[in-house]
Amino acid sequence: MQLPKPIKVSPIVDENPIFENGKEDQPLSPMSRLFHEPESNLYIVVMIGFKSKINPDFVKANLGHSLLKHHRFSSLQVEDEKIKGGLKWVPTKVNLDNHVIVPNLEPKSIDSADKFVEDYVSNLSKTGIKMSKQPMWDLHLLNIKTSDAESVAVLRVHHSLGDGTSLVSLFLSCTRKVSNPEELPSNSIPPTSKEGDSRSYGIKGFWPYLSFKYFWFVFSLFYNTLVDAVMVIATILMFVKDSETPLKGIMGKASGPRRTVHRSLSLDDFKNVKNAMNTTINDAVVAVTQAGLSRNLNRKYGELLLVNKGASERNNNLPKNIRLRAAIMKDLRSSGEVQELADIVKNGYKTKSGNKIGFVIFPFSIALRDDPLDYLREAKARMDRKKASLEAEFSYLLSQYTVKFGIKGANCPSKTTLLFSNVNGPQEEISFYGHPIAYVAPSCYGQTN
Repeated sequence: MQLPKPIKVSPIVDENPIFENGKEDQPLSPMSRLFHEPESNLYIVVMIGFKSKINPDFVKANLGHSLLKHHRFSSLQVEDEKIKGGLKWVPTKVNLDNHVIVPNLEPKSIDSADKFVEDYVSNLSKTGIKMSKQPMWDLHLLNIKTSDAESVAVLRVHHSLGDGTSLVSLFLSCTRKVSNPEELPSNSIPPTSKEGDSRSYGIKGFWPYLSFKYFWFVFSLFYNTLVDAVMVIATILMFVKDSETPLKGIMGKASGPRRTVHRSLSLDDFKNVKNAMNTTINDAVVAVTQAGLSRNLNRKYGELLLVNKGASERNNNLPKNIRLRAAIMKDLRSSGEVQELADIVKNGYKTKSGNKIGFVIFPFSIALRDDPLDYLREAKARMDRKKASLEAEFSYLLSQYTVKFGIKGANCPSKTTLLFSNVNGPQEEISFYGHPIAYVAPSCYGQTN
């Protein structure tokens, strides 16, 4: 990784950003440094649709009193002379005109507003932000009416500033409930209560059952973690590789432009399937992804073989034993930590911000099934198996220490075919500086997969 030379930066004059532990010039964490490696130089791109036109001046006026209080959004990333190959946060004066971009648009000359927004985001993926010149984020305000919004904002943030959960929590701290403009929204999901088996047993009869169940849980957790840890290390060392498919990126090659397509889906069908099959929403989403990828690859291989060119669902053109895996990101904070992060701007840090994520390597089942529910049964079984493991915690610690000791190959997620992630959003309608929000659609670019 090529680092910029130490530079002189202007001190903050108008803003007083809040630093973790009250210290300035803090070094970047190993996870944040990992996101500057060539194969994982990731940017998070968030498309935000609004139900009204955007007032750029009003947005700028509020950013200075909220978002810029977060030191990562008002600091440069420069070489740390004390740590070889390290970077540190250095506060600087932020010129919002360099971060809030308002292009001059002529809606009458635009044939398709939806395609225009997709093209705009795709063009952003061709560029980056120089970390030695300005804090690594910008906000693009597009006052153009699309099929599902009156205007669109595109927030681009380098992944070194934080993971999805911390950034969503920070974003929510800049929003308010539509029903109560003075109240912060909530992004926590209330826990569901499940009746335990203890109600069916007396204390004496329940104790042997509980002891065996606890022993089996500990044994399964240890065994599954050991197996998953070996698989993570084998993937890092390239002993285990995904099959070469039309979906797989090229290792070591910089990521090209990405096209982000936003689509709104109703969760009613997912909920019906979830309730009928006793699964989770995530299980259903993974199952749908497996089914879609299987059909997509089957069609592509059919075209390559010049057999049933086009849709070829009636014939199985898939090679045998396709290994296609996804790195599924997992937030390692407790729900209480995430909830407290929302008041950073008002009360300062109460918890660790930035990147606190691990990952699990999830093997997708690529095959054509006669019964579509087979995709769901397979997804649930594998998801339950991954939940009974500390693979995410292991991968987080492994990334921390390997990057700290300068091992570049620790970026395991870039060695899988897919990167899979989601975050909890608000539970009610919200507004961003007085602008009611229609949707929030996050994505990322810069990864090789």
